[in-house]
Amino acid sequence: METSQTQSSESMSRDLSELMKEATKEVHEQAENTPFMSNFQKGQVSLHEFKLVTASLYFIYSALEEEIERNKDNPVYAPVYFPAELHRKAALEEDLEYFYGSNWREEIPCPEATQKYVERLHYVGKNHPELLVAHAYTRYLGDLSGGQVLKKIAQKALQLPSTGEGLAFFTFDGVSNATKFKQLYRSRMNALEMDLATKKRVLEEAKKAFLLNIRVFEALQELVSKGQNGQPVQPKAELRTRSVNKSYEHGPAPGKESERTNRRHTDMMSTTPLVRWILALSFLATTVAVGLFAM
Repeated sequence: METSQTQSSESMSRDLSELMKEATKEVHEQAENTPFMSNFQKGQVSLHEFKLVTASLYFIYSALEEEIERNKDNPVYAPVYFPAELHRKAALEEDLEYFYGSNWREEIPCPEATQKYVERLHYVGKNHPELLVAHAYTRYLGDLSGGQVLKKIAQKALQLPSTGEGLAFFTFDGVSNATKFKQLYRSRMNALEMDLATKKRVLEEAKKAFLLNIRVFEALQELVSKGQNGQPVQPKAELRTRSVNKSYEHGPAPGKESERTNRRHTDMMSTTPLVRWILALSFLATTVAVGLFAM
C-alpha cells in the first residue's frame, strides 16, 4: 500500500502539462479515430452547422474569459493570463456578425447543454479558480495548435473569402510563433503552485471539459435535425458577404443595395440531417483532437 502511494505521488509530481495530456489521452484518441475527423478533413461540412458551432463557442468563450478576468490576479491563474494572445470572444463576435448580420445577438441559439457548460465555467471561476487552467489549457492550446489546419479546410469547404472573413476565430494575431508560445504557456502552467490533491482535481476537470463539449455537440445535433422552432432545417443557409465599407445587414437598406451582396451556400451534402450533423461534428472534434495532438 505504502509503495503504491509512493509511486502515485511520484507520478503526480511530473509537470502538469504532461499529466494533463496523458489524462486526456484516451478521450483524445477516441475523437481522433472517429469518422468525424476524416470527414472534416475531406471538407464535408455545411455552413449551417458551422454557424451553430460558432454560436455555441461564443457562449463558452464568453463565460471562460469572464472568469479569467475575474481571476487574472489570482496566483492560481495569473501566470497563464494571456488575453492579447489567446482570448477568442472578440474574434467570435466578428465571425458571428459576418455570418448572421448586425442583429446576430438576437439570432444565435444557446442550447441547454451549452448553458450547462457556461454554468460550469462560472461555477469554477467563482468557487474553484484553481481548476480554471484545465478549461483554458484544453481550449486555447487546442485551438492554437490545430487552428491553421482547420482554417484552411473550413475556408475551402465553405467557400469563404480568401481574405479571412468568417474565420477570425482561428486567427491569433498576438502569437507570432505558435510553437514558442505553447512552450511558454506550458512552462508557466507547470510553475503553478498546487498540491497533489489539486493536481488530481485539475486533471479530472480537463476530462470533464471534454464531456461538456460532447453534450454540446449532442444538443446541436438536435437543433440541426429539428430546427430552432421544431421544423426540419432546410439544406440552404444564407451567407452575407462583406461590402466595401465592411458593413453587413439582414436585408437591403435604401440606397445601399450596391454595397452588399447575398450569397446562397447550398449544403455540401445531400444526406439526412443526422449524417450532416456527424460531418459537422467533425469540426468540433477536430478542433480539440487535432489541437491536443499537436500540443
